[in-house]
Amino acid sequence: MDTNKQSLIKGACKMYKIKDYVMITLGTLLIALEVYFFEIPNAFTIGGVSGISVLLGKLTQISTSNLIIMLNIILLIIGFIFLGRSCGIKTIYCSLLYSSFMKLFELTVPLKAAVTDEPFLELIFVILLTSIGSALIFRCDATSGGTDIIALIVKKYSSIDVGKCLLFVDFLIVVSAFFVFDVKTGLYSLLGLFARAFLVDSVIENMDSCKYFTIVTTEAEKLNDYIIKTLGRGATVVKAYGAYTGDDKTMLLTACGRAEAVKLQRIIHRIDPLAFVVITTSSEIIGSGFRQV
Repeated sequence: MDTNKQSLIKGACKMYKIKDYVMITLGTLLIALEVYFFEIPNAFTIGGVSGISVLLGKLTQISTSNLIIMLNIILLIIGFIFLGRSCGIKTIYCSLLYSSFMKLFELTVPLKAAVTDEPFLELIFVILLTSIGSALIFRCDATSGGTDIIALIVKKYSSIDVGKCLLFVDFLIVVSAFFVFDVKTGLYSLLGLFARAFLVDSVIENMDSCKYFTIVTTEAEKLNDYIIKTLGRGATVVKAYGAYTGDDKTMLLTACGRAEAVKLQRIIHRIDPLAFVVITTSSEIIGSGFRQV
């Protein structure tokens, strides 16, 4: 492998790492915002460390933000003991950053009551913010720490699925809300738990959604030039011929984002109106310019 290619690969890897940490930071911020401004004031307990802290805050009168920090630190220590390095730098980063955001909000924007007098409206924001935030973090192969660490430990020492384990732990936390608070709060929390469980996968799928093009054309050179120079994407060129006509054709295979796909469709129609184009939607593309393994 030549030096220039090695430099390009190293540069690309560095950019992906920076992008990952930017996304993780944004995701963590969104989760911290929903927990501090919407979840804690309304006593919603939709799982995780925040849910446990809301319950313990009611029972002990200790600040929920302080409980979140303490529990995150305890769980990180447990993670190091049972998981070692597999606990992950990104998980540590998320957990400490989340705790820091919570303390910052508590010091700068102290809350005495809920932001509004509409708990259902605030529950919607809890679901949306936590779903988007969690999706951003999961997309970067990270976790926000907390009960995720418990699930990873259970996975290591048993055959139980991590997703099922997390859902079970969160469900127990939600059920506790019925006893610690009241039926209304418990029902809101239960609704939030199930809505989040379905929405996170949907958000991740939409974030990763890309378009895959199979283009059979006689103007391959012009289209390939546009794909590479204007869209900044790559393409695979395959020589082909028409089964019906026997004419020589060229097949271009390429993938791009949704916004780029619209531009490419227009250019294909402009350059070769007779091109045969198959466009499919993919929720996961791995490779240069897309998601990395």
